[in-house]
Amino acid sequence: MKKLLTQATEYKLNAIDWDKPFNVCTDASEFCIAGCMSQTDDKGNEQPITFFSKKLDSTQQKWSTIEREAFAVIEMLKRVRAWVFGCKIHLFCDHNPLSFLTESAPKSAKLMRWALALAEYDIIFHYKEGKSNMMAVPDYLSRTG
Repeated sequence: MKKLLTQATEYKLNAIDWDKPFNVCTDASEFCIAGCMSQTDDKGNEQPITFFSKKLDSTQQKWSTIEREAFAVIEMLKRVRAWVFGCKIHLFCDHNPLSFLTESAPKSAKLMRWALALAEYDIIFHYKEGKSNMMAVPDYLSRTG
């Protein structure tokens, strides 16, 4: 994981191409949340734009997995809102139930608020296994904080 993160930043972070959709990958562990934003170039390579990680406080660490995963998405989108608002976003996460957050009415008030916050974005959810190359950076960042 560390090698993949290092390789992702071997070159400079890339400038945004406003004609292409954004790829946002997020992950959550018991202690930390993380994400990265990239765009796919004409050759099919992921070009990193920004990275993010944040340690969870003691209350957040007690949240359910879906709440921590949803919080990772919300926090990542807050950080890149100025760039991605109004643009197509492909959101990749390794927690499949998260894709149902905007498709059905969540049971908890917290998830309902977050689902409403996500409604202002043009998001397409994608499930990716944590082992996939695309999920390596947020997975590593969420484990190391």
